[in-house]
This record gives sequence, C-alpha cells and structure tokens, in this order.
Amino acid sequence: MTIKLKGKMDNFQAKKEAYMNLVKAEEQDQEKLASAWDEMQTALAEDLTEKITAEVRTQQMDAQILSARGQNVLTSEEKKFFNAVVTSGGFDEDSILPVTTQERVFEDLVEAHPLLQAIGLKDLGAVTRFIKSDPTKAYAWGKLFEGISGQVSAAFSEEQITQLKLTAFAVIPKDMLELGPVWVERYTRTLLVESYSVGLEYGLVNGRGPSKNEPIGLMKNVDAETGAVTEKTSAGTLTFAPSDKGEIVAGELHDVIQALSTDEKEKARKVLNKIVMVVNPIDAISVQARNTIQTANGQWVTALPYNIKTVESEEIPSKKALFFVQGKYLAALAGGYKTNKFDQTLAIEDAMLYTIKQFANGKPEDNKTALLYDLNIQFNGGGNSTTTTTSSTTTTTTTSAGA
Repeated sequence: MTIKLKGKMDNFQAKKEAYMNLVKAEEQDQEKLASAWDEMQTALAEDLTEKITAEVRTQQMDAQILSARGQNVLTSEEKKFFNAVVTSGGFDEDSILPVTTQERVFEDLVEAHPLLQAIGLKDLGAVTRFIKSDPTKAYAWGKLFEGISGQVSAAFSEEQITQLKLTAFAVIPKDMLELGPVWVERYTRTLLVESYSVGLEYGLVNGRGPSKNEPIGLMKNVDAETGAVTEKTSAGTLTFAPSDKGEIVAGELHDVIQALSTDEKEKARKVLNKIVMVVNPIDAISVQARNTIQTANGQWVTALPYNIKTVESEEIPSKKALFFVQGKYLAALAGGYKTNKFDQTLAIEDAMLYTIKQFANGKPEDNKTALLYDLNIQFNGGGNSTTTTTSSTTTTTTTSAGA
C-alpha cells in the first residue's frame, strides 16, 4: 500500500529545499551542508511524528477494519520485527529490515516519485551483482552440425551495485515506540522513502560520478578515455511555439527523437514510445500550456506528439528540458536495508538516531542516453513572457526541420 499522509509537511519541504540548494552550489561548504542535512532530518522526524500521532488519535486500531479501508497491516514477520524494536527501545545493531518492508519501501518510492519509475529504478533485493546482455550480439550463425562460432561471450557483462552506499538517518522519537509496531513500521517506511528520494533523484540526475562517490547522473557526460564526468551542453532550443496545425512543436520534437534514435556510436536504436522529457515543475506549467487544446465538446486535453512522457523534477534547472531513452540508464538498489546506531545527535530531543544503509548506483549506457535542451517558451503579454539565457549570450529560437 502506498503511503498517503495528509498535509504538505511544510517544515520538512522548506529544509529539504535549503539542503538541495547547498548540494547544487558550485562551491560547497561542508559545515553548512552537514548542518542543513541535520535540520532536514530533524524536520522530517518532527513532521512525521506530528502526523502519525494525530492519526493514531483519530483512527480505530482494529486490523480488520483498517485492512478493509486499505490501511497499514503488518505481516507476521513484520509484526515480530517491529515488536522487537518497540520492546528493545529501538533497532538492534546490524539488524536488517524484513524483506516485505523493503519491497514496500521500493513500491512507495516509485509510486510517489514518477521520475524514479520513469528512469526504471530496480530493486535487486539481496543481490548486488547481475549479468547484463547486449541483444544485438547475443547470437551466432553457423553451419548445421558444426560447433557454435562467434564471440557470444562478448555480449554479456557483469554489473555491480556495491560501489556506492545510500544512507538514510532514522530519527525515532521514543514517544513513537509507545504507539506500537504498526505505526513504528509506517513511520520508518515513510522516513526511508522521503530520505532516499532526495538522494536518489539528486544522484540519478545530477550525480558527479565515482570521483565524488556519486552515481553518474543523466545530466552528465563521461569522457571515454579519461573517465572524467562533465556537464552536458545544450543540444538545441525548444520553443513549443503555437502554429495552425502544430507543425512547429511536431518539428522540434521530431529533431529530438531523431537525435536520440542513434547511440553514441551512431548505431540506430528503437526509441518510439520510450522517450521521457524531464522538466522543472515551473517550466512544466509552460510546457503544458503550450500543448493543451480545447476539444469541440469543451474539454481541455494535454498531449505531446510521438507519445513523449513528461515528468517533473526539481533537479532539472529552470529553462532546461532533459530527454532520455527509457531502458538505457542503469539505476538500482541492492543489498537490503541494514541498521546501525549513530553516535551523534540531531537537534531533536528524546529520540534514538540510526543509520539505515543500502547499496545504490546509477549510470547511463552512453552520452546519448540523455540529451539536454534549452527552453524558450514565450507568451504574449510582458508579465507572462519567459526567456532563456546562458552564461554568455541570450539563447535564440532555432528553426527545426519540418517546422
């Protein structure tokens, strides 16, 4: 069951935004970064405690009724585990969350954060390595009754998800333990989803690579010779300008699809119905406005040509649009959720602090897994017009083929 908490958790959202602004800064102050992380985790714990405590007061604790209403009911293994957490006053050292709880965390992650679902985040469970195959090489022709020829083994490679750790800090107020195992499980699961979503979205979009102990994000390029990770540069400008039959929008997006239809070695690949456009939530409004029409019966319909999916992410800079091919970016969690007591304290009082660690990693198949574009969407009326600027010049609209 997906977690659905009422309210916006305003304090946590504000601290989260402040933390992410520091993460994205050109020059990072590690002391300020650590302080902002502590404040974000404290705000998350306080907001969750307030919400869950309020729900306990208003809901009946009858498992049958709650189950019928789609509320949180634990399996016998989960109940045993979280009963032990309540009895012992916290997590035991090196304990691992039940598999079913891990599965629910993953389900909640991809349900609550569409970008992670669109990227194709995988949960490998306890597995930390897997075999990857190239379907274009995994075969070999030969004469009947002769031995198998060809370098079939070259079509397979091993991928490991043990290089990087993703750590969440679980602040469990002692009052929360008094509410019982169902609510402790729900609290822990919600905290993991919120904490991991911050780290995952940043890492899979803007991760700076192994040299920074981070994934290689979709916004980055990798030098084939040196392995250096650099920022993607713009592949063009999109205006989504209106036209009688939508030729401009169709033409601009045609060029995007065509550019993504070949890999870095200019080898053709199938991309139709596999393209995702990621934009900042503010720019998503402008994109939607330019691609919404009113039908004859008065209904408003929003659609992009070529079945391009649109996803919002705060990790995308303003006035930018990132397009990527689904299935061409490796993103995975692995190794289970292992808890450990933390020997430092946050600002929150009367609470136990733990780290919950899991292996995670992400990297693009090549530099054409994703392409970055500038947005120059303008509306009539000075107050609503938008412009796109770069570090040196103002971006101008380009005429696309077929427009």
